[in-house]
Formats: sequence, structure tokens, C-alpha cells
Amino acid sequence: MKLYDYAASANCYKVRLLLAQLGAEYERIPIDIFGGDTLTDEFAAINPARSTPVLEHPPGHYLPESNAILLHLAEGTPFFPRDPQVYRWLFFEQADVVPAIGGLRFRLITGRLQPDEPDALRRRAAAHDVLALLDAQLAARQFLVGNSYGVADIGLYGYVHVAGEAGLELEPYTAVRGWLTRVEAQPGFVNDLDPYPANATAGAGRSIYD
Repeated sequence: MKLYDYAASANCYKVRLLLAQLGAEYERIPIDIFGGDTLTDEFAAINPARSTPVLEHPPGHYLPESNAILLHLAEGTPFFPRDPQVYRWLFFEQADVVPAIGGLRFRLITGRLQPDEPDALRRRAAAHDVLALLDAQLAARQFLVGNSYGVADIGLYGYVHVAGEAGLELEPYTAVRGWLTRVEAQPGFVNDLDPYPANATAGAGRSIYD
């Protein structure tokens, strides 16, 4: 099993976290997103969307999209309860959490946005809506689905735990902060999310984001 992986991507980190907690053996294939690696024909043959992560499993079969990979890997394990709410939260993560928290964080850190620009203000407002919704969901439960830790928590943890790097204050969201602590206390938990490298800065590299 191979994971085509960018160490500074929270989408890739989510997959690495589940793999670590499953105790799975796999080979990491580093992909330099801002070094042009995803712009090659060879990478496009693996994933025409030119994004990471991509799981190769079995050999020659490629699965992109972080949450699709999470669901595939969690199938038949305690991390994937048979509850349709799992899908709800993973769709919510990609549709709402990533553009708001992830998009704001990426653009601020890499100089693609300034904090007072209209797009930054819009994303910040959307991020607070996301955090308020999560806080309400977690107010009376330990985890997102069925009160047991699973793939929904892994999916949302990836970006929510770095909300502070997007200039978002988590202090008002007591339930979210408690949930982050519980996720980090799970057996096999790892946090190997790297900071963005210098070539991720606006104008410094070559990628689908430039």
C-alpha cells in the first residue's frame, strides 16, 4: 500500500492519522505540490485532479480524495460505525470546513490573502459558523457520531485543530476544545502535520494553486 502524500496538507494528515491508528504498514511517496510534482503527466495518470492524497491499494489501483480514502481504510473496523451520520460529517468537512478554515489558513500563511481583505473576512465568518455548529453538536456528546471515536472525528480534526493558525480563536468553543483533547488522547494518535515550506509562498512555486 502506497500513499502519495504532501506532509503539510491536512487532507493528507487525516489519512496518515487513520493509518497510524490502524497500525497499517504503507509506503509514503512524497509529492512536492509547490515544486510542480502534480503538474506532470505521470501524476495526472494517477489522479487527473492533480491533488493529494492518493492511495495506491492494491498495486495499480488509485483512490484520490481524502475522505474517500478514510472510508475505504476504515471499512470493517471500529472506526467506521454503520451510521449515516458519518457521511453527513465527512461531506460537511469538505463542503464547509475545508473552504472556511482550511482555505483561510492556507491563504493567510502563504501570503495569498491579507487578514482584512473581503475574501478573508468572508472565510472567517464562515469558519465561525462552522465552529459554532460543531460546538453545538459536541455539547452533549464525546465524539461526532454515536459517542465513539471514529472516522468522522479524524476527518474533521485535520483542519479544526489548526484553526488558530487561521487567526480563529477557539476559546468561545468549549465543546470543540474538549473534543480536540479527547481526539488527541486516542490510542495511536500522531500529529505529523508539517508547516508549509518556503515554496508554498505565493509566487514561489509551481502548482495548481498558482
